[in-house]
This record gives sequence, structure tokens and C-alpha cells, in this order.
Amino acid sequence: MNVKVENVEKNVVKLEIEVDADKFEEGLEKSFRKNAGRFNVPGFRKGKAPRKVVEKYYGVEVLYEDAINYVCAESYEQAIKENDIHPVAQPEIDIIQIGKGQNFIYTAKVTVKPEVELGQYKGVEVEKQEVNVTDEDVEKELKMIADREARLINVEDGDVQKDDIVVIDFEGFVDGKSFEGGKATDYYLTIGSGQFIDNFEEQLIGAKVNEEREVNVVFPEDYRVKELAGKPATFKVKIKNIKRKELPIIDDEFAKDVSEFETLEEYKADLKNKIIEREEHIAKHKLEDNVVKKVVENATVDIPEVMIENRINSILQDFDLRLRYQGMNLDTYLKMTNSDIETLKKEYREIAYNEVKTQLVLEKIQQVEGIEVTDDEIDEEIRKYADKQKKSFEEAKKLFGEDDIVYIKNSLMTDKIIDFLVKNAKIV
Repeated sequence: MNVKVENVEKNVVKLEIEVDADKFEEGLEKSFRKNAGRFNVPGFRKGKAPRKVVEKYYGVEVLYEDAINYVCAESYEQAIKENDIHPVAQPEIDIIQIGKGQNFIYTAKVTVKPEVELGQYKGVEVEKQEVNVTDEDVEKELKMIADREARLINVEDGDVQKDDIVVIDFEGFVDGKSFEGGKATDYYLTIGSGQFIDNFEEQLIGAKVNEEREVNVVFPEDYRVKELAGKPATFKVKIKNIKRKELPIIDDEFAKDVSEFETLEEYKADLKNKIIEREEHIAKHKLEDNVVKKVVENATVDIPEVMIENRINSILQDFDLRLRYQGMNLDTYLKMTNSDIETLKKEYREIAYNEVKTQLVLEKIQQVEGIEVTDDEIDEEIRKYADKQKKSFEEAKKLFGEDDIVYIKNSLMTDKIIDFLVKNAKIV
């Protein structure tokens, strides 16, 4: 096999690949074996005619399509590997010469991974967030925990107050007519949550159980349903139930109920340590993000459009998957938000560009600095998994397929590159 490589434009190369005649003959034979059953030649049972007879009756060209697919797949992979070419899209194939007994010649035009010109990536200056947890922070955390532990009580005689949870029936009207999605029964609404538009929730304050109220609001100008955007609406609302949180007293008994500690002071000390640990974790990741962001900003790379498009499509696929876990899908979401796929792609374009550039820059640093992940490091990650699952290392390793190992290796590689950048950064 002979290969000629030509740079036809930025980030695009054209390979002229010449495959020996005997290799193309192998492709023709594979094609015949695959398709033999569908050839119907007079004088032979269907699928039983010899290849020479089939070629004479139909013409050898009948075998070309699959033969080309076989030969191109194998020779193209070999060509890009031998010439250290890294495609980021499927190639455009053009046939130059084809024929039985002839060398098979074709060109493959393909977009390749761009070259990255690194700027300063060692010694970049970034600020580190100081972690300072006060007693007020601990008290705030305690109140949040107490709020989660609160029990709901029914308010029989009182009226609706801020932070109450009300159970309501409602129906909305615009220009005197009800509209789709504007009606519900037994709806739970927390007053002051901002869940409903305009000042809907505030207008329920002071209402009593079984009271009916008329609430007047105006839909926002940018409301997702264009037919309602900017229009005034009236809602008829019935208060069916009022629920109010009864907060526990924060004392030693509370500490015993929600933790393994006997006293509130012990619990507070533990909480403070956990808050410090959490905030240090956040600060560490923020520092890492800032270092990577500066390094990426300092680099120059001309990213092919296809790489950005591919990343946008991956983001949308992940978004669609998350929606399906919520009982929805991307099409339903677009209808609900009165949007379309092209608008959504534009919204994700900058995110996709930054993610692709970051990946390319980190890969370049890995190559320049010779950062590698060893088999022992991969095995250590599998051991951690085995310990969590209470399995032996050998049992756990059998559960990891080739794709899982690649994922572990890539994750470790990213961590090592970022660790390298942070260690070589100037922290102020």
C-alpha cells in the first residue's frame, strides 16, 4: 500500500491511498460471499451461481460497493496510523482508479485535530480563596438542618403567611378565557418561593382555609409561551389547606436526634470541621478551574467547526438524557419553551468551544511534559472501587471492560495534568 499526504487547507489533509490489486481482489471475494444469496442467475438455484458466472451476468461492478467499503476501512485506518494523522470527522472518499486486476486508488479528505500553540502555562498567577468559617456560619448551617427536620402542621384557624405551604385549586383567565396549562387542583405552593409569576403568591397572604380569592398578575414579556407574554391574567384561587413548618428547638436533644453526639457543643464542633472541609474542597476546585482557565486563555488554536458541532451534539444528547429521567425529552422541552434546536445549539456554542479548546490544550501539555498514567495507577482506582463494594481486586477487575479502563485512564490523566499546572502556578 502506498500513501501520499497533502495539506489542502488549514486542519484538512488529503490522503491518496493506493491498494494492491490482490487486496482489492480479497475485497471483491468478501463482497461476493456477503451478497451471494441475493443473486438470481438463470440455470442456477438462487444464491448458488459461482462468482465468475455472477460477474458475467451482472457485471463485476455489482460487487464494488461492499468491496470498496471493506478495502477502504482497512487501508484508511492503516494509513492514518502510519502517518500519525488524527481525524476529527469522517473522511470524504473519492475513487481515482478501480477495476478487477488493477490497483485500487482513492483519496480521503479529512479534517484533523488542530495544532495547539501553548502560551504561558507554568507560573500563571491566580488567587486562592481563603477559607474562614465563623460561628455565624455554623449557626446558619444548624438552622438549615433544623428546617429540614421541621414537621408540617395543619393551620385550621389562622391565615396564610410567608413560608407557609398552601394546597390550592386555581384556574387562570386571559381576556376572560381560560388558557392551556392555567388550571390545577390540589397544587402545593410555598408562599414566597417565587414559583409563580409576578406577585401571585403575595396576594394569597392573609387568606383562610376554604377562602376563594381573585389574583391579578401580568405575565413577563419574555414568558416562554409567546401567546401569554406580557398579558394581564386573572386567577381564581381556592385555599384548601394551609401547612406551616414547626421548627425543632436547637438543643442537646436536637443534637442527639440528628447526629451521633450527646451535646449541642460537640455537634457544633463537628459541623464546623465539616463546613471547613467542604469549603476547602470548593476552594481547591475553584483554584484548579482558574488555573486551567488562564492556561487555556494563553493558548492559541484554530478549532475546526466540526469539532464544535460534535461537542454541541454531545451536550444536547446529555441534556436529552437528563430530561428523560424527568419524564420528558428534548422535543417536549423545545415545545414547552417555544424554542427550536438551532436556537438551543447557539446557546451552547460558547460552552462547547471552551470545552473543546480546554481538552486540546490539556492534551498538548500532556504531550510536551510527558505526563503518563501507569497501569499501577489504574489498578489503584479499581482497588478503591473494590474496597467500597467489598469485593476482591480480581473480582472487581473482571467487571471493568475496555471502555471503563479508557475512562479511568482519561480521568486520571486530566487530574494529573491539572495537578501539574497547579503545582507550577503562582498562588497569591
